[in-house]
Amino acid sequence: MKLKTQLLIAFIISLVSLLAFSVMAILVRRNTIVSFDSRIISFVQGLESPWLTTIMRFFTFIGDTIPVIFLTLVSLFILYKVLNHRAELVLFVAVMVGANILFLTLKMFFQRARPDLHRLAEATNYSFPSGHATMAFALYGVLTFLLWRHINTSFKRKMHIIVSGIVILSIGISRIYLGVHYPSDILAGYFISAFWLLLAIGFFQRYRDKRNKKVSSPSG
Repeated sequence: MKLKTQLLIAFIISLVSLLAFSVMAILVRRNTIVSFDSRIISFVQGLESPWLTTIMRFFTFIGDTIPVIFLTLVSLFILYKVLNHRAELVLFVAVMVGANILFLTLKMFFQRARPDLHRLAEATNYSFPSGHATMAFALYGVLTFLLWRHINTSFKRKMHIIVSGIVILSIGISRIYLGVHYPSDILAGYFISAFWLLLAIGFFQRYRDKRNKKVSSPSG
């Protein structure tokens, strides 16, 4: 697939993600998504059991601030010291910092209170959008993109995408299960993170293409 086609697809998906987040934000603002949230919460929390609670607490833990920071630092070290991929390091930092700023800013703007029906965990701050969902999508999404570029078999690429998708989805579901987020918070976090991730990847790919053309072009 040509780079221009890839960039166009990334831009379209990024725009669709932004529009989806906007729709979700409007529904939350108008308080017209209560029925949807309630049905999903009832279903997810209806599955409650001791073993499932342990699993959900684990996925929430790996989406917490300290594990995310740890994985970020390890990734930065590998990109900088081991692989010497400076441009990819810049992309990684841009995605993580940008996603963090986005969800914190949006939380302060919407100031949505967290659900208080049946909590199995405690959480502070506002609810919309979910920081866990936003940062999980950003972290595992950008790692999937960076590793995908260096994986040489189709099977390994597919497995990597599947595993990352399961982790991202499980972190989001865990927040609903534990009673600290509405489903719309999770979806909004995914949408806004997808918007930023794909936008950043698009700029990265364009930069790489221009640099490669400059290096390969004959000097005057």
